[in-house]
Amino acid sequence: MPSPLFADRPPAQPPEREAVEALITQARRLRGGLDAVRRETSADGDDLTDPRLRWQRALCDLAVHHLDDVGGHLDQLREGLPSSEPQEDEQETATAPAGAEAPDHGSLLSRVGSAEWDLLTDEVHWSDELFGIFGRDPADGPLTLDELPSLVFSEDQERLSSMVTDCLVDGRPIDGEFRIVRGDLAVRTVHMVGEPVLDADGGTACMWAVLRDVSELRRSQRAVRETRDSLQRQRHFAQTEHRLAVELQEAVLPPWRGSLRFPQGGPVALDLAARYLPSGSSALIGGDWYDALQLPDGRTLLSVGDLTGHGATATSGMALVLGALRGMAVSGQEPGPLMSYLNQLLDVSAQPALSSAVCCRFDPATRRLLWAQAGHPAPLLFRGGTGRALDPPEGVLLGATTGATYTQREERLAPGDLLVLHTDGLVPRRSHDADAAHEGTARLLSLAPRFTAARGAQDCVRVIAEEFGGAEREDDACVLIAKVSA
Repeated sequence: MPSPLFADRPPAQPPEREAVEALITQARRLRGGLDAVRRETSADGDDLTDPRLRWQRALCDLAVHHLDDVGGHLDQLREGLPSSEPQEDEQETATAPAGAEAPDHGSLLSRVGSAEWDLLTDEVHWSDELFGIFGRDPADGPLTLDELPSLVFSEDQERLSSMVTDCLVDGRPIDGEFRIVRGDLAVRTVHMVGEPVLDADGGTACMWAVLRDVSELRRSQRAVRETRDSLQRQRHFAQTEHRLAVELQEAVLPPWRGSLRFPQGGPVALDLAARYLPSGSSALIGGDWYDALQLPDGRTLLSVGDLTGHGATATSGMALVLGALRGMAVSGQEPGPLMSYLNQLLDVSAQPALSSAVCCRFDPATRRLLWAQAGHPAPLLFRGGTGRALDPPEGVLLGATTGATYTQREERLAPGDLLVLHTDGLVPRRSHDADAAHEGTARLLSLAPRFTAARGAQDCVRVIAEEFGGAEREDDACVLIAKVSA
């Protein structure tokens, strides 16, 4: 096929074979390195539900298609060059990267074909590869320019007609794509590049073109766009969910900042302070809560808990549980029966969830603390410069089993006592075994001297935030401190 603009101009000299071989070697090395990256990615798992993984895989496949196309063009270029030593097979063996599979040259070449339409003799020449792209039997002969649109999508026929007309009439080069439907009903996308060949008088003598099947390439590009859009949608959804979760949490948790005294007045009161500590590794808000509520009879309700999950679902579930807890506490329910009712609530909830919780009721008249727990760390009691964990009553996670029974324990507090309630995300855990839990409790108990030196509950909360507020914590957490004053 003639490639110069004018048919009587001598063709350009072909490139040196050594330069083409060097380009082929570089392309194969890149291809081999890309194959290694794909194998490593596949070894990490095939969970294609992750948009980031799908996006990475799609970009990798797109790069593969581009390298395959480059390799195919270089192979075609080498076919027209005179042979040199070493032989082609030996050169491929010598330059192929270690561990890389030999490329399938036939499949690469079959995606690129050439055609020439002679306007003076009405002759048409197609390469064998072009017959394969169009799914046409060579015995049926090539298609003329008038017959070519018969295989083209109706939506793309006008585009093809415009490209051909501009080439034949105005002498413009061709560079565009169209879709075809082959005889086997397979739909392919074809990219055509060509130009007119002019005779000595400047008239169009023939048109030549190179046609490339870019169906796989376009599919890969669509996959990249779709996964990128999916990732952007998920990022936007995560940001929206985080904002909603934060707003819901701020609306539900007690609004007080700093210390609070319950009850107002009286010989004995609790100096209260609390804080929510976000996770150091997750941007999502969890279902942790803390609460302090003065009851109508003058007693004080203290509670902390942790509903499973993250995001708006967890915070809405937390709001449901905390609202029910407050309502039943105001009605006079003791901590043990209150836990049983919360368990029933989660058991019949439309969105099944599990929750741990601890609930305490303090009577300032007797300094009597009555408490129950549901699969939750026991409160820590600090007295006289030392601390200990209270012996927990029986109680399983809320929502874990139907009809669970929750017992209660009683503790008599003394002036100056400090009570620490916290969720289990407070202490960084590398495992969920008992040793890790004991280690976390011991770490909290070791703060006894600093609590003794603190002036009030707010200072004690600040001590815990300094000790456990780092980025290494794996989950969000809440801490509530109550100090008995005389």
